[in-house]
Amino acid sequence: MRIAISSMSGCGNTTVTKLVSERLGYPMINFTFRQMAEERNVDFWDFCKMAEDDYDIDRELDRRQVEMAMAIPDCVLGSRLAIWMLEKADLKVYLTATAETRANRILRREGGTFEERYNQTVNRDHHDTERYKKIYGIDNTKGSEKADIVIATDDKTPDEIATIIIEEAKKRQ
Repeated sequence: MRIAISSMSGCGNTTVTKLVSERLGYPMINFTFRQMAEERNVDFWDFCKMAEDDYDIDRELDRRQVEMAMAIPDCVLGSRLAIWMLEKADLKVYLTATAETRANRILRREGGTFEERYNQTVNRDHHDTERYKKIYGIDNTKGSEKADIVIATDDKTPDEIATIIIEEAKKRQ
């Protein structure tokens, strides 16, 4: 079973993908911009700016993720566009949360001030959405149109979210 999990930044995608992967015993695929930036020895935020003008960065990231996922029969792929890119996913999950919740989560993870993290989150969302529309014609704010299940994560723990996903996956086996 291939499970694809998508969200905007700060919804808990990486944490939930890891939990689902561990509980099911499936490999986790979560290849990200951060990893690509590290591979190229470029600051993450500089890399994000580069991607705004160089669409091949997104295309490479998405291609590599799908190749990794298709190379194995059972996996959990977590990425911004997983539910759109992994067409052969058996379960497509979209996680949501308010910008405030997401900024607070990023603040706890990365530090700074709430205002900085909120503005950064909203700006990143805008830039990502515009880029995905230009590259693929995908509006990543409309995951509910593509997902099998949508989970609002604002008031749920990562464990609760993972449990919902696993229960749905078991129904589909």
